[in-house]
Amino acid sequence: MAYDEDLASRIRELLAGEAGVTEKKMFGGLAFLIGGNMAVAASGQGGLMVRCDPEETDQLVAKPHAARFEMRGRAMDGWLRVDDEGVKTKRQLEPWVKRGAAYARSLPAKR
Repeated sequence: MAYDEDLASRIRELLAGEAGVTEKKMFGGLAFLIGGNMAVAASGQGGLMVRCDPEETDQLVAKPHAARFEMRGRAMDGWLRVDDEGVKTKRQLEPWVKRGAAYARSLPAKR
């Protein structure tokens, strides 16, 4: 499954004012990086991937439509998947994009 081009465009619009944003095809989707660190991605499996502070993972997965991202069967703190139902509107999508961007900005830039 290819990533949702409409979702990618909506993410792009929300990150338009952010400095240092780049896009990169990753995980079968389209990732948005800030300073070389992934912030969010339009996932190849549908929905949104969000990078967050690992300490906030438990609190965030309690929100509707959010779950820990799993890679090779292993759930990972600091990485979330928000399903399509949770990012249908700008009001739903924007807080996730802002959270991912803020966390990526807090990390040391990659060269």
